[in-house]
Amino acid sequence: MYEKGRDLTTRFVKGEISRREMLKGASRLGLGIATTSFLLNQAMSQAMAADFDWMKFKGTKLKLLLNKHPYADAMIANIDSFKTMTGMDVSYDIFPEDVYFDKVTAALSSGSSEYDAFMTGAYMTWTYGPAGWIEDLNAYIKDPAKTNPNYNWEDVLPGLRASTAWNGVPGGALGSDDAKQWCIPWGFELNNVSYNRKLFEKVGVEPPKNLEDMVGVAAKITKDAGGPYGIGVRGSRSWASIHPGFLSGYSNYGQRDFDVSDGKLKAAMNTAESKAYHKLWVQMIQDSGPKNWSTYTWYQVGTDLGAGASGMIFDADILGYFMNGGDNKEAGNIAYAPFAANPAAKAPTPNVWIWSLALSSFSKQKDAAWTFMQWASSTEHDLFGARKMDFVNPVRASVWKDAEFRARIDKSYPGYLNQYETSSEGSKIYFTAQPLFFDLTTQWAETLQKMVAKQVPIDEGLDQLAANIDKQLKDAGIGG
Repeated sequence: MYEKGRDLTTRFVKGEISRREMLKGASRLGLGIATTSFLLNQAMSQAMAADFDWMKFKGTKLKLLLNKHPYADAMIANIDSFKTMTGMDVSYDIFPEDVYFDKVTAALSSGSSEYDAFMTGAYMTWTYGPAGWIEDLNAYIKDPAKTNPNYNWEDVLPGLRASTAWNGVPGGALGSDDAKQWCIPWGFELNNVSYNRKLFEKVGVEPPKNLEDMVGVAAKITKDAGGPYGIGVRGSRSWASIHPGFLSGYSNYGQRDFDVSDGKLKAAMNTAESKAYHKLWVQMIQDSGPKNWSTYTWYQVGTDLGAGASGMIFDADILGYFMNGGDNKEAGNIAYAPFAANPAAKAPTPNVWIWSLALSSFSKQKDAAWTFMQWASSTEHDLFGARKMDFVNPVRASVWKDAEFRARIDKSYPGYLNQYETSSEGSKIYFTAQPLFFDLTTQWAETLQKMVAKQVPIDEGLDQLAANIDKQLKDAGIGG
């Protein structure tokens, strides 16, 4: 029976039978879902190994540095497939995000060879790459001796490939012809609206269509919902408060963080249009945000939505996804909608966060580590995570077309596929790549806090921010 099941899943992977036929055959053989899934994953791994020497580094021991996240959970759940296919062993250290990046910086800045590969955000590579701490992966991707011919790099969404590549020149366009591929996209999030359907029905409102509408919808929820506040957005003194909903809306109005001319940067967040956007954003938080908004991070924004304490969030789509499951009070009540802040915009333009994999320049076994990175970012593993785990959002175009994945999302996450498909073309990193990213963006968040607290007028605050940033850019030799 087991061998017949193996033959059945192998035929499916080869495209000889449909998924329906495979499942019917497995049922006739008396194979359960778990056994069928195991055999299918094994067959996919074997197919993946057909045209590449995955055993080249048999016996090698790799060590990874991972952030505690569902993407890491999906990899760990599937890691035995990699071990069987390659004969390599893999160990890992996992840390929560509040300390994770400090662990990465400590390891890299000390030149430690303890970790071969690690999870990173694309923004972090703007520091790691020029410092010589991570490898340019173009040398690996383009080498047929190192890369599986079926890896299909072009299947990775183009906006993500470009957003994880930079030439190291301050203000240089992401994804330029001379860019270095500092990391491999692994999973990502774009920023749209996640909302409580039952609460919206109770209050009698629809998902907002633009920022002015969002201000009004949030205010009505705050007034009429009987306790919950209108909207959750991040507010802590951190770069991470600027990059999700705030920058997605800001970019939709055609606004930039910097202007770049002749290789020099100049702050651009004090234009008239930017000031108008900030006024709406500040009003929304003052009227309809949480009382302690200035402490809010990813965790508080998501938890309030899941607990029914807020009506909606303008943040990562996967944050809303996670709140629609588990033991969250409002699990099953969360829905999703695309959001273009600018009423004149044709479509949303979400800024993205990209969890990626990077190769340490201090690894003693880079080729073996690259073999792991190929597997972890492969179509086969992407499919496993998308179908069986919470590996959203997958980075490969082919996986977004997978019928099983789409059916699972459609069933339990109403509007999720639509918000992604409406937004995907315009989704990318909208920040300007430059070495002072974290300091300057954190100052932006601090100024936003002061404006919400009415400690500084909005126009004056943005003028002061731009002047301060321009001075720092000049002091660093990159300002004009």
